[in-house]
Amino acid sequence: MLPVVVVHGGAGVVPRARAEPSVSGVRSAARGGYAVLRGGGSSMDAVVEAVTILENDPHYNAGCGSVLNVRGDVEMDAMVMDGKTLASGAVSAVRNIANPVQLARLVMDKTSHVCLTAEGAQQFARSMGVPEVPQDSLITEYARMRWEKNLAPDANPVEAQMGKMGTVGAVAVDRHGNVACATSTGGMLNKMEGRVGDTPCIGSGGYADNQSGAVSTTGFGEAIMKVTLARLILFHMEQGQTVEAASDLALAHLKSRVGGLAGVVTVDPQGRWAARFNSLQMVWAAAQNDTLHYGLYAGEHFTQSLDQDQDQDQDQDQDQDQDRDQDPPQGLQTAG
Repeated sequence: MLPVVVVHGGAGVVPRARAEPSVSGVRSAARGGYAVLRGGGSSMDAVVEAVTILENDPHYNAGCGSVLNVRGDVEMDAMVMDGKTLASGAVSAVRNIANPVQLARLVMDKTSHVCLTAEGAQQFARSMGVPEVPQDSLITEYARMRWEKNLAPDANPVEAQMGKMGTVGAVAVDRHGNVACATSTGGMLNKMEGRVGDTPCIGSGGYADNQSGAVSTTGFGEAIMKVTLARLILFHMEQGQTVEAASDLALAHLKSRVGGLAGVVTVDPQGRWAARFNSLQMVWAAAQNDTLHYGLYAGEHFTQSLDQDQDQDQDQDQDQDQDRDQDPPQGLQTAG
């Protein structure tokens, strides 16, 4: 069963024009994380690599694709957690950093703290030699268009969130059975300045413990925080539930208790995994035993060889897009 890496690119509604590149991107991230594991790297190395790849892809709400706050600025959150020691690192409301997940790892590795925020996190980044990048390099035309559209007086605050890609994240188990998680986000579209969501909150945006497993979450952060979604899933696993059942139980509680929509990727130390969501879509991919698994809609679970090249990927994407047009599946996602 080992090793394995599972990634997500956000739960919610993916605009039609962005579906194919979004699916392609999570496949690339899963490949990148799995290459680390196959080369003998740790689960922590793998999740940071996978999330870095997603932060560098403008099709996701993280890194260079982050949504804008009400002032038109980028403020990003990220976290990592090592299941072997429970070591954790997080940053919130950071600006001008290309890869917040790497800064979160530095917080874990180089400080005695768990989370640094805003200017304190920026100062720490400078002390670690992390280069700052111009804010314009983190703002896409798509993000600016959606920011401007949702500033309109008649903008619907619910519809405002519908067309954005969500938080990105990854979980992994390495050949030694150590688990890890990483999560990164640009946050909520047109959020208040200084708003911090679930992503950097240990137990909400992610959690990893070798005694149970690892989870990375995505969705409406304010709801996720209220039920500490990641830790809730691992609680159910500690009670004997499978990765699938534990994820479903927690997502059902999230929806019934606080009306929350979200998605998760989950692994246990034996390498069993799941990608589950109660939103319309969640783009996800997993790599295990030299096979790549992926999907977008509920009920989808495609597979291909990890050695399949990118040209074949694009042809397969086009065929699967046609299938979705004909009969889009409904319900709760099952994978793993």
